[in-house]
Amino acid sequence: MFHPHGNHLIAGTWVAGDNRFPSEPATGPSFDFSVGRVSDVDAAAQAAEAAFASYGNSSRESRAAFLNAIADEIEARADDITAIGSAETGLPEARLQGERGRTTGQLRLFAEHILKGDYLDRRHDAALPDRAPLPRPELFMMQRPIGPVAVFGASNFPLAFSTAGGDTAAALAAGCPVVVKGHSAHPGTGEIVAEAIHAAIQKCDMHPGVFSLIQGGNRQVGAALVQHPNIKAVGFTGSLGGGRALFDLCASRPEPIPFFGELGSVNPMFIFDAALSARGDEIAKGWAGSLTMGAGQFCTNPGIAVLRAGPQADAFIATATEALNATAPQTMLTDGIADAYRAGQRRVAATAGVREVLTTSCEARTAAPYLFVTDAKTWLDNEVLAEEVFGPLGLVVTVEDADQMRAVAEALQGQLTCTLHVDAADTDVAATFIPVLERKAGRVLANGFPTGVEVSDSMVHGGPYPASTNFGATSVGTLSIRRFLRPVCYQNLPAALLPEDLR
Repeated sequence: MFHPHGNHLIAGTWVAGDNRFPSEPATGPSFDFSVGRVSDVDAAAQAAEAAFASYGNSSRESRAAFLNAIADEIEARADDITAIGSAETGLPEARLQGERGRTTGQLRLFAEHILKGDYLDRRHDAALPDRAPLPRPELFMMQRPIGPVAVFGASNFPLAFSTAGGDTAAALAAGCPVVVKGHSAHPGTGEIVAEAIHAAIQKCDMHPGVFSLIQGGNRQVGAALVQHPNIKAVGFTGSLGGGRALFDLCASRPEPIPFFGELGSVNPMFIFDAALSARGDEIAKGWAGSLTMGAGQFCTNPGIAVLRAGPQADAFIATATEALNATAPQTMLTDGIADAYRAGQRRVAATAGVREVLTTSCEARTAAPYLFVTDAKTWLDNEVLAEEVFGPLGLVVTVEDADQMRAVAEALQGQLTCTLHVDAADTDVAATFIPVLERKAGRVLANGFPTGVEVSDSMVHGGPYPASTNFGATSVGTLSIRRFLRPVCYQNLPAALLPEDLR
């Protein structure tokens, strides 16, 4: 098994810190890791700025080769990554193997995507010297990389949203060096993936400052990173409170920078009458499976089901309760996440007008599902019921009619996803929900469950606040590269002075 040394990777050198913190694995031995320092942030950010001079002007071909080399190096360490990732997080080996494939797959997809060049959005307006009353100059436009990017590793995805995950892959594809703030929930996994990126840098003869990893253990590191003048954007997946604090720091800088934070979502499902009548049991069982997948620790976990009150709703609740009750307790990612899950359960249970239909016993780092039922009026009157509980907790909201269901939809905060369960007879009423839900969510889906997020050209993983801090962006899919680019117009420049991709 891989035994981490516990140091930071800064511009090609493994650097030890002054202090160490122990990892808290779900199974197996604990290891000590260097606590990040503000001086480490400064060294990494300065190296990233130095690397940008060459990497920001590198060819698409060389960056594509680099992304593919990172994928190759991650696969070369596959068994070690799975072993330490599973030990640190408690996630099953099969989940880690799938997540590794997703991580390398998106690296390779981004490599293929930038080779096509469409993401550059190249435009050209020819000169019109004889136009009256004024001539038009020759204009070129193209997207250009913005500079060094800070990325915060996510607790719930040690691979796909962490060291070499989507934010890092998108920034590197765009031509931006990256400084990663590792998550203390899986520091060993972060270290071995950093080793893979380091090996790819050497293989591709890149500037060593193109990537650095600073381990956690010190909240001042995150604040220093987003405030460093060399950092030009931030990618973050995590809690609403932590993300909002960093977002505010980015906005208060002398030079404000974009903060692309994915923060929280309850991902409601709206189950219409004909669909409920025809396949309510099927939807209830599918919901239970989606709700408990990965101990409910997916950002697209569908925490709320909205449906019309009556016998069919009662049958739906009974089926969901039976399916959830058959789910064995699962290990959560950290003790802190498990504690927050139980606190969320108590918060919901203490709300007047909420009935608990499934009570389970959760101890230490384990989680079992809870199920609650309330009516639309209670939900609308209590904002706490619209807040995310990170874990396998479900809330059924019953409504009197379609108008009350629409009132629930209109009261939603920003979401990553909203789901419609519809049959043909529901089409007319469901159509009236689309203008509402497309303003509430980055992804609207029908007759499925949102826990799978496809890495593709068309995917949007984002939404209005608090789902994310930038509703015009996505953190999954090839469009995510555009977060780390900005348009530049070139007027009357000789061809020899234009960027290579415009010549």
